[in-house]
Amino acid sequence: MSAKWKKASAAMPNLSRLQRQAYSSFQQGDLDRTEKLCAGILEYRPDDFDALQLLGVLNLQRRRNVEALGFLSQALRINSGSADAMSNLGLALHATGRFEEAVVNYRSALRLAPDHPEILYNLGNACLELGRIDEALASFDAVLAKNPGHVGALVNRGNTLLRFNQPAKAIASYDAALAAMPGHPQILTNRGHALRRLDRPFEALADFEAALAAGPEFAEAHFEAAMTRLCLGDFEAGWKAYEWRWRTGAFARQRRQLQAPLWLGDAPVAGKTVLLHAEQGFGDTIQFIRYAPLLAARGAKVVCEVQPELQPLLAQLPDVTVLARGEPLPAFDLQCPLLSLPLAFGTQLETIPASIPYLAASAARLADWQGRLPPGRPRVGFVWSGQSSHKNDANRSIPLKRLAALFEDPPVRCFSLQNELRDADREVLRGVPDLVDLGGALRDFADTAAVIALLDVVVSVDTAVAHLAGALGRPVVILLPYAADFRWLRSSDHSPWYPTAKLFRQPAFSDWDSVIGRLRDELRLLG
Repeated sequence: MSAKWKKASAAMPNLSRLQRQAYSSFQQGDLDRTEKLCAGILEYRPDDFDALQLLGVLNLQRRRNVEALGFLSQALRINSGSADAMSNLGLALHATGRFEEAVVNYRSALRLAPDHPEILYNLGNACLELGRIDEALASFDAVLAKNPGHVGALVNRGNTLLRFNQPAKAIASYDAALAAMPGHPQILTNRGHALRRLDRPFEALADFEAALAAGPEFAEAHFEAAMTRLCLGDFEAGWKAYEWRWRTGAFARQRRQLQAPLWLGDAPVAGKTVLLHAEQGFGDTIQFIRYAPLLAARGAKVVCEVQPELQPLLAQLPDVTVLARGEPLPAFDLQCPLLSLPLAFGTQLETIPASIPYLAASAARLADWQGRLPPGRPRVGFVWSGQSSHKNDANRSIPLKRLAALFEDPPVRCFSLQNELRDADREVLRGVPDLVDLGGALRDFADTAAVIALLDVVVSVDTAVAHLAGALGRPVVILLPYAADFRWLRSSDHSPWYPTAKLFRQPAFSDWDSVIGRLRDELRLLG
């Protein structure tokens, strides 16, 4: 035994030297050599904390997140008092979308290393992903108190301020970041987006063009420029550039991997089966499904794949097969995402297909709801907020308490069509007896369509219900922020997409009071 031990000891490499070589290789970017050196260390010392942590960080850089989680978890079992390993495990959890767990790890790391700027920065990023914007802003402010020139914190502080609907403050944060990194495409694009929120589209375009001069393939800048051009009515350039969405981080993950060729209007469709598929929100599907019958009129067999909540309503479209997402698809020759159809049809501002109505409530649903709405005075349905998870929610939704005065002895019968009811709004709704809540009884959009058909007017912020009312050809008042989504264009009180819509826009940034005052006058006229 003694001889064998001496032989093994003689063959053991100098592990300290291997560690120094591994760190040196890692710093030089030679990840392959780093990995081999760390594996060599672990062969002789399986519980080597430094090698395990380095392998965790290395795998994280290579986006091998499962492996990173494994190595970093092992490292922490050996040394639970390492703030670096705890924070790196948080990064790995963040990379796999486990944001809540990442926050727990970052906070644990901060207990070991209070006020550490990079850990605070990582915590802010995770909180921002979770929509905990107060905590995110506090984290970024704490980073900047320690390191005022931290570019990442400046940029993400700007992003957080946008979630608070404070674009002017966001621009100041982006400007500070650009002072440190002039011409950076992402920062310029973020700044341009903030300018769009302030209805400064030409300045925004200048930022996007500067971003593209620095990075011609930067997809986010192309996409933001597309939406800016569309809001200005430049459909030819706008819809073409809108195709860049598929190369942005947000859309690339959602892109369908379909074998059939993409149809963008360049091939004849007569006798072909064409799959049209929903890609974004309910309102987008309702707005752009109008193209499906037009494609059928060209001789195509059209199959539409839509969200399950919309399938019962859209199934009535003439000469179109409508399937709920998740149902088996038939064989098809060509495919097109719904929001690529304006490009495929060469749509210009003057040629928007606006034959209204192109949707209708079913007779069965109408009969079901007919006796459930009280008769009498003009009946008006209200929707005051969209999805709370939407990144532009603070800009486009209105707290019910700001509208509550409209429902005190109103000249019309008022009904809430609000599907998602927030806690604060639910509390207000209890104290507004003249606003009858129908939202909880609406099973799907076919129910909503039936109720809308029985109302005299719908009042809605920019949500799917606004699109539905417009598609049904019903009178609808749409309450819009100062710089509205591109589809509502920029200054008109009417929409070329929905001829029965009236657009009530904020006359200044965040000025809902003027919009609500105008709405009050409109309701008096109805009564």
